[in-house]
Amino acid sequence: MADFKKLQGEFIDAADFLVALGDEKRQAIILTLLEKGSREGLRVTELTEATKLSRPAVSHHLKILRDAKLVDYHSVGTKNYYYFNHDTTELKKLMTLLQHVMKIMSEGSETQ
Repeated sequence: MADFKKLQGEFIDAADFLVALGDEKRQAIILTLLEKGSREGLRVTELTEATKLSRPAVSHHLKILRDAKLVDYHSVGTKNYYYFNHDTTELKKLMTLLQHVMKIMSEGSETQ
């Protein structure tokens, strides 16, 4: 029998991460970091050039990605370099949620 309260909690826990992944502009930033990012990271100016987004838009989307614990940054003087956060806790939460949804779906198809 499915534990829908537990599933609801998992959706709540993954909400910020899902929102961060769901926006096309943030996806463009993620893809740019994957493609051009390095251990040192990328600056906002590099991300604006690559994504064709304005500087304020990139900064806004980076904040959302940071809040979702997907992206982090380090400073060198007055320059910030953005990179993927290597903490996979949020990814693991999402994977667990998806596994539970798939399990419930497969149980439902077996009863039909």
